[in-house]
Amino acid sequence: MSADVARVVALGASNLTRGFRTVVAAARAEWGPEVQVLAALGHGRSYGAPSRVIVRTLPGILESGLWRKLDSLPALRTRALVADIGNDILYGISAGRILAWVEETLHRLQRVTQDIVLTDLPLAGIRRLSQARFLVFRSIMFPFCRLPLGQVVEIAERVNAGLAELAIASGVRLFRLDPAWYGLDPIHFRPSVLRSAWEEILDARSTDHRRSSLPEGLRLFLMPPEHRWMIGVEQFRPQSGVALLSGGRVWLY
Repeated sequence: MSADVARVVALGASNLTRGFRTVVAAARAEWGPEVQVLAALGHGRSYGAPSRVIVRTLPGILESGLWRKLDSLPALRTRALVADIGNDILYGISAGRILAWVEETLHRLQRVTQDIVLTDLPLAGIRRLSQARFLVFRSIMFPFCRLPLGQVVEIAERVNAGLAELAIASGVRLFRLDPAWYGLDPIHFRPSVLRSAWEEILDARSTDHRRSSLPEGLRLFLMPPEHRWMIGVEQFRPQSGVALLSGGRVWLY
């Protein structure tokens, strides 16, 4: 088992939220029970703007308290994940602005680590979308979006090309998402591959394949982030790091 990584910083939206239990368990299995996990995630999460899903609003990842916490913690060997970048396309954000947000994210992360994994977009699934499927997906996941399918594909292609250029310029690893991980839903991993997909992205290949317990999974699911709005009411939850019974400590933003 590699003992090189002591801290994982995970940034993303719905895929990371659905797979967060796996990310925590995989990091613990690979790097030991003292591993720290700091995450900024959430369904519909934007990198640079507030995002609302039903009655919950979260600040943009760049506006979260994660960066303040990272600056205050002692230096440790850190692996960072930058994932789920495509949400901002459906919020009407231009490709240039999305890429600027990602570039700023990478710049901030590089203050604490050079070990960064940047995932690309699931272009294959987006390109295969029919007009009818796209309208259903857009209505359910992004009801306020009015962008036509052709424009979404065009922006996604520009963002994807820009991510590849950013990865080269910044010296970070670009992870190409496997089209086989997706089903009818073009942007979310199929439930059957959640575990293997996140282990591969995290590059945590421990032979210890024990899953986190159901109580731990529920605790992580219900864990409130530092800052959010619920039904318009602002909430703050100071993050001191939740110690998990099976090992590891989690901060959520």
